[in-house]
Amino acid sequence: MAGDESRSNPFSRRTLLRTSAAAGAGLGVAGLSTGYGAAQPVRPAKGESMMGVAFEAHETVRVGIIGVGNRGSSMLPLFLAVPGVAITAVCDVDADAVNRAAKAVTDAGRPEPAKYSAGEDDFENLLRRDDVDFAYVATPWEWHTPMALSAMRNGKHVGVECPAGTTVDELWELVDTSEKTRRHCIQLENCSYGQSEMRVLRMVHEGLFGQVLFGAGAYLHDLRELLFSKTYYAGQWRRAWHTGLDGDLYPTHGLGPVAAYMDINRGDRLVRITSMSTPAAGLAQYREQHMPPGDPTWNERYAKGDATISLIQTEAGRVVQLVHDVSNPRPYSRLNQLQGTNGVFEDYPARIYLEPKHSNDEWGDFAEFADYDHWLWKEVGPGPGGHGGMDYIMLYRLAQTMRLGLPPDIDVYDSATWSAPFALSVESVRRNSAPVDFPDFTRGRWQTPHPGVDSPKPA
Repeated sequence: MAGDESRSNPFSRRTLLRTSAAAGAGLGVAGLSTGYGAAQPVRPAKGESMMGVAFEAHETVRVGIIGVGNRGSSMLPLFLAVPGVAITAVCDVDADAVNRAAKAVTDAGRPEPAKYSAGEDDFENLLRRDDVDFAYVATPWEWHTPMALSAMRNGKHVGVECPAGTTVDELWELVDTSEKTRRHCIQLENCSYGQSEMRVLRMVHEGLFGQVLFGAGAYLHDLRELLFSKTYYAGQWRRAWHTGLDGDLYPTHGLGPVAAYMDINRGDRLVRITSMSTPAAGLAQYREQHMPPGDPTWNERYAKGDATISLIQTEAGRVVQLVHDVSNPRPYSRLNQLQGTNGVFEDYPARIYLEPKHSNDEWGDFAEFADYDHWLWKEVGPGPGGHGGMDYIMLYRLAQTMRLGLPPDIDVYDSATWSAPFALSVESVRRNSAPVDFPDFTRGRWQTPHPGVDSPKPA
């Protein structure tokens, strides 16, 4: 398993039944009746709200990791570096990967974790353990929701790699289950804890941008070589999604930071999305240039347009642009743009223009605003790294809230909202770019103040 790998047959019958994507079989995208789109924007509650609900305090946060391929194994040393965290169990269908992960734990001078690799459902045994407080899920996308649901039903808080779910029905099930079990479900690898992102967020809350009007985020990452690798994504599961769905398949990296800037679910909410895609050309061209004649990839037809561009409007009338493209040559970028009545920030490279400090239409140096760095970056710093340090900061803050018995910065409503463009963009593209309504996963509580990424330093 792993956020970027694992599971030999990602589009098994179980997967098809859960997602209705039918990607591996080359079938078309299913409609609203199977979960894509927002057929029922608000659903009856099955429990009390999880907004602002604190973790129970833990002297030590005991973590079980499900998926120790590329992503999971890269996160393991970060977990080990966070004060007060213990890795008590690891799971993967690849027994060698489990053994390597367990050795990494013991090499760090920690007790050997319990090991699970006896088939694709062995994660259930890990989740039944009484020495796991938090389950970390880093597996192929179709497993995220079932594993997160099982974790919560077994009394564990859970963190999920992106996306948290691939259909609206899955996202509602996560919300319902979090409320019913009183367990938190948190979207990890959310790109909200980067130094630039947290600095901009602090500046927004200090009023430097004036009234926030527009934001942009993206996942622009040339993955062609990795998508066609025979080993990086085990079973080549991630490329398979490109044969069945056309939409933004990785929205959270871009949306998470902009949602924080706009206080989404904390005073504003996302109300509708419209999406369109370019032709699907990049993967076929790469295959023609790099794959030998007779390779099985020549039998594939790619449905996912190279670039999917979405516009999202908020209740307050603000606009978010999302872009997804992993199929073309380009430098990496998440865009990370914010426009307010007092000026603008743009990333990649970081630059800023704010009145009255800047004039003459010349960009200013973002480093001049280092005093606005979040306390996590001033006092904790990047640690051992992970996306420039944001992954370590994210895990540090998560463990801190669990150890001190504080509410998490990111809750199940954020997780569902940030992942929803996956399904909603597919539905909008299918409807010739017609607008699709966002479900209100908060059930009307989106104006309720509660903790977010711009967290105050604990007393």
